[in-house]
Amino acid sequence: MSIATTQTVLDQLGRSVTAPRWSQRIISLVPSQTELLFDLGLENEIVGRTKFCLHPADKTAQIPSVGGTKQFRFDLINRLQPDLIIGNKEENYQEGIERLAMSYPVWMSDVKNLAEALAMIRCVGELVGRAGRAETLATAIAAKFAQLPTLSRPLRVGYFIWQKPYMVVGQPTFIHDMLSRCGFVNAFAVEGDGRYPELTSMQIHTAHLDAILLSSEPFPFVEKHRQQFLAEFGVPVHLVNGEMFSWYGSRLLLAADYLRDLVAMLS
Repeated sequence: MSIATTQTVLDQLGRSVTAPRWSQRIISLVPSQTELLFDLGLENEIVGRTKFCLHPADKTAQIPSVGGTKQFRFDLINRLQPDLIIGNKEENYQEGIERLAMSYPVWMSDVKNLAEALAMIRCVGELVGRAGRAETLATAIAAKFAQLPTLSRPLRVGYFIWQKPYMVVGQPTFIHDMLSRCGFVNAFAVEGDGRYPELTSMQIHTAHLDAILLSSEPFPFVEKHRQQFLAEFGVPVHLVNGEMFSWYGSRLLLAADYLRDLVAMLS
């Protein structure tokens, strides 16, 4: 009896993707999913990653960069001849993904909350022949988040990801879900305002914020920016690790501990 060498699966966009049952040459176009692949034990199969795929540092440094998450180097990708490419709806760009899908199997995630992140981990595990490891990882993450405490009182916050112009997190976004799980009230999660609304200083002043959270990514907010926001808006301002709020792969294990400590500090 012959064993099929390919498999056809649905990705999180509902697309049918036919890929090798045991992929040997994988390119990941998303930092959090690149880290996930390494943690699933696929360091020998990963042949390409983006310039933003920095974890684990000692291993990603050995893997060729195929450009940014929204600007692919198609010439290099073609030279690497992947048999599987893994991307994400939000982090990658549609035109580039469609071009790649004409030549290669491209599996896409779409993650807006913890449940979809856990589903992604399990789906990727099945796709790359690491279902057992993926299930163990997803179960551990779910258990940690089930025990995550919430703030002693809700705090109305703005989670800033850019400075000029001011940009914050709206909904539905993965970061919004993480904020809600901690007991934060996202002041800018207003229906119709978009996933990442731009704000004026006046809108921030009139949002009645209890606190401002400045993310370390994509804009690299640091202490000088915290001081500037504090002086301008007059509410407590905290620098937060953006990876712990926005990376939806295996880093969620670390994120649960980070968020627990943050909740304890602000309660």
